[in-house]
Amino acid sequence: MTQLWDFSGGIHPPEHKDVSTARPIRNAGVPDYLILPLQQHIGDPAEAIVEVGERVLKGQKIADVKTGMGVPVHAPTSGVIESIADYPVPHPSGMADRCITLKPDGEDQWCQRSPVKDYRALERDQVLQIIRDAGISGMGGAGFPTNIKLRPPRDRKVSTLILNGAECEPYITADDMTMREKADEVVAGLKIMAWILRPERCVIGIEDNKPEAIAALRKATEGTQTEIAVIPTKYPSGGEKQLIQILTGMEVPSGGIPADIGVMCQNIGTAVAVAQAVFEGTPLISRVVTITGEAVREPGNFEALIGTPIEHLLEQAGINQDTVSRLVLGGPMMGYTLTTEAVPVIKTTNCVIAATATELPAPPSEQPCIRCGQCAEACPMELLPQQLFWHAKATEFEKAEHLNLFDCIECGACSYVCPSSIPLVQYYRFAKGEIRAQQAEQLKADRARERFEARQARLEREQQEKELRRKERAKAAAEAAAKKQAEAEKAAAEGEAVDERAAKSALVEQALARKKAKAEASQPPAPSAQPTPSAPPAEQKPDIEALEKQLTQARSKLETMQGMLDDAKAQQADNVEKLERAVAKNHDRVQRAEEALSEAREKLAAGSTESQPTH
Repeated sequence: MTQLWDFSGGIHPPEHKDVSTARPIRNAGVPDYLILPLQQHIGDPAEAIVEVGERVLKGQKIADVKTGMGVPVHAPTSGVIESIADYPVPHPSGMADRCITLKPDGEDQWCQRSPVKDYRALERDQVLQIIRDAGISGMGGAGFPTNIKLRPPRDRKVSTLILNGAECEPYITADDMTMREKADEVVAGLKIMAWILRPERCVIGIEDNKPEAIAALRKATEGTQTEIAVIPTKYPSGGEKQLIQILTGMEVPSGGIPADIGVMCQNIGTAVAVAQAVFEGTPLISRVVTITGEAVREPGNFEALIGTPIEHLLEQAGINQDTVSRLVLGGPMMGYTLTTEAVPVIKTTNCVIAATATELPAPPSEQPCIRCGQCAEACPMELLPQQLFWHAKATEFEKAEHLNLFDCIECGACSYVCPSSIPLVQYYRFAKGEIRAQQAEQLKADRARERFEARQARLEREQQEKELRRKERAKAAAEAAAKKQAEAEKAAAEGEAVDERAAKSALVEQALARKKAKAEASQPPAPSAQPTPSAPPAEQKPDIEALEKQLTQARSKLETMQGMLDDAKAQQADNVEKLERAVAKNHDRVQRAEEALSEAREKLAAGSTESQPTH
């Protein structure tokens, strides 16, 4: 006998389950078209890998998640891709999202499948990859990808594996009928998941209002160590955290996950999908959906292809359009009203209620809170619904979050018992949405700030590296300039002084000679009876060799200084201006030396002409 615990709060609404369990599961058939949303689970949306007009086979992958968390989407039957566009999808807001529309060709032709006879011969990662490639996600809750859920962190050993067959919400009987008719597949899928996780204990939890399912599973688990735990009927005992508390006595910590306490929950439909993926090679292309409510003549459960429009299922159940008041997707506690029958069945769709006006009447108008405290007594999470309501209504989201708003499972028990008809869950959903939006904006801002800071750090680092390289170049240029300067000074010390004195001496001698010649030319000749030829003044012969040597040295020094200037300009050194002045000075020296040599050569040539005899 399995020991059971209890959880706080909870309610007992009318069940209305017997309406849809009178008939076996029926095949819904193939509709005229299938609408396949690219996002049917938590995580990143899939991307279409087919083109419009392309023919696909049953079970063929038509969309996949290339990066991030997600699973692929498969063609539920063979046909032609008619469009890839936005269509209404199951969502409380009635939003539209990207969908692939498939036109069935009636042939129902399968693609190549790869069933596995003995999964124990494979590696665990290989089996997880089979589950992932089959597109399996949770089929009873938010739709978390099953392969990721079956791969908990290494530091979180799963000691208890729970299969959730409680199905506590009124009207819904999809899991009940699945356990009755597919008990062997349920247990087969449980065995595969247990082989992957290696838990110490496997438990199937079922409410005591499902005797047929209990009997079927007990028969299927004969000879195994799997426990069949029959729990009292109370809403929301099918909630993950509540079922864990009932079966183990442990509570999932606030903000934590079941793996934190060594427990994992899986859904009945998920177990069947895992078994079919491994043993048959069949991807998740159909599921059991409950169609019930007083507005349908033949309520029951249908094996429906993923992508089947809700209106097709309603037709199969005999919808009475004259009496239907509203359509609810999901149960009356946690479901939401559909705005159109055109939305398709997705992997998490479990029930559609076609209710009359008397069956699910419109809620009365909201009245002021009378502080009765019934909401707090009914809350299975032991929260403070009244305070959460006040903070949500006043948009004091930080205070609501401080009161563990995100621990709310949105079961609707508080709204159900509220005498003032306050839609408490809607307020909590609003607050959660706003907080998530603020967190997303904050995350976006933080990432932008991190990118900006990284860019600034990179620019500063590059600037520092650039400055270091500039200093190294300047140092190298200064060392080269100092070396050349030293060489130039050494060369100047050896020959420049002599050259300067020789040049000045030659210039002075030339100036004196010109002055003397001018003075003699201006003096009148002395009177004489007989003129006697006067001897020409003796002039010093200019040193042509010394002037040429001086010019050569000046040109050499000019070339040296010009080379130093060019190097300094190329390296952007600080002594460019000083070197430019030195080059200009050397240009003047070369020019003076050239003039002196030219004048000396002219004088020497003139002297040679005068000394020649006249005939």
